Amino acid sequence: MKKLPAVLKFALGPLALALLINVAAAQTEEAPPPKAKGPSKADLKKYDANGDGQLDEMEKARLKADDKARRDAQRAEDLANYDADKNGKLSKEEKAKRKADHEAAREARKAEKEAEKADKDAEKK
Repeated sequence: MKKLPAVLKFALGPLALALLINVAAAQTEEAPPPKAKGPSKADLKKYDANGDGQLDEMEKARLKADDKARRDAQRAEDLANYDADKNGKLSKEEKAKRKADHEAAREARKAEKEAEKADKDAEKK
């Protein structure tokens, strides 16, 4: 097997490096930058008191307070329903029971929606 001349070695090295850099740059450019997360349309409709399409500090504070109240109410309900040993915390077993109940409820809602859709489709025919 012949050896490459030294000049060719020095020419191919930087060329290969440049190619790798371009490939790496292309891969980073393909991923779009993450979008700034703003309020949902439902939140805007509910909390945008002045109707400017954005939430100002007072409106954001009201949204956060309502979210906290909703989370606190959900936690209290979960403790009341699933905290079998009444220690104020959910154990792994209690969390598993809560998760199973939530998944069963979600599946029931999904089945109900599918049944409603089937009924609407049947009425159209």
